[in-house]
Amino acid sequence: MVPDQSSDDDHPLSPAMMHKLKVIGITSVVIIASVMAWGFYSRTHAQSLLQLEADRNAAIAVLTTTAATSSSHEDLVLPGNVQAFTEAPIYARTNGYLKRWYVDIGKSVKANTLLAEVDTPEIDAQWRQAKADLATAEANNNLSQTTAARWRSLLASGAVAEQDVDNKVGDAQAKQAEVESARANLSRLEQLESFKRILAPFDGVITARGTDVGALINSGSVNGQELFHIAAINKLRVYIQVPQRYASDIQVGMIAQLRFVDHSNKTYAATIVNTAKAIDAASRTLLTELSVDNAHHELLPGAYAEVHLSPLTKVTTLEVPSNTLLFRSEGMLVATVNADNQVVMKKVQLGRDFGKRVEVLSGLEPTDQIILNPSDSLLDGAKVRIVPGKG
Repeated sequence: MVPDQSSDDDHPLSPAMMHKLKVIGITSVVIIASVMAWGFYSRTHAQSLLQLEADRNAAIAVLTTTAATSSSHEDLVLPGNVQAFTEAPIYARTNGYLKRWYVDIGKSVKANTLLAEVDTPEIDAQWRQAKADLATAEANNNLSQTTAARWRSLLASGAVAEQDVDNKVGDAQAKQAEVESARANLSRLEQLESFKRILAPFDGVITARGTDVGALINSGSVNGQELFHIAAINKLRVYIQVPQRYASDIQVGMIAQLRFVDHSNKTYAATIVNTAKAIDAASRTLLTELSVDNAHHELLPGAYAEVHLSPLTKVTTLEVPSNTLLFRSEGMLVATVNADNQVVMKKVQLGRDFGKRVEVLSGLEPTDQIILNPSDSLLDGAKVRIVPGKG
């Protein structure tokens, strides 16, 4: 018999070969897992970058600035409202038609100067009738007084009854009362007659004339129209609203300097004469009155003035560009950006207005990043992206 011969394949693997194959398998698995992990990481990282880019593009691009700090003894500049020291509308005190007027706008007049005359035919007729009524009443009264005196003398001799004497005396007293009544009525109509002459109530300048010859004149300010307007302008009042921050510095007797656009090369000294002694709850300001001499009539009532005051206290304030303000129903707001690039709306209280910049009294910090030209639709918490630029 032929002995059984086996091939090398039939022989079991040696331990060395088994170990080598095992190492090769593990290495292959590790390589495949690494390739798969790298692919997953690459896709995830790419998606993250894409999402970040999308978020970045979706965020609103904004320019920002910071508030400027002001701390000095510079003048406090406030808008002033100039008014005449005394002014009054002039109305008629009687009814009729304007007969003539004697002064026009810009005319300086003294107290009791005749401004106009009113034609009052009805009042004239009533006045003449009242004079006649008084004459009649006086005549009747004289007769009654004489009759009563005679009857009293007859009573002493017993020629007449006492009752008849009392009747005559009573009639005489009634006639005396009628005289007083007629005299009072005549005096009333004489006063109405005097109202035909429209007189200036004080020294001043006629600033308006609201009537003309032939115009129907009604008495009083309810149904009647203003005939003239007069203002005393030798001295003027100037009213300002002082912010609460400076209210304690305002003292009666302080001197302020006034500047007017129509007198740009000249200043006028004004004196603080009074304050309201109370802060207005709506504006948080102190109403202050100043007086300025206007003997040469250079200044005009109704004008706008810049009032320059020198406050005693050194105050540190913040100023922001006027194009950072948002006018919302909840008040004046400023849009700021926080560390997470989110919008934070801050309510602010404003002080002086310098035109391109405004003073902020409260609501902001010097380090706040303030958005320039914020959109009206910008909301609190919105994501923004700060872009480089000149703030």
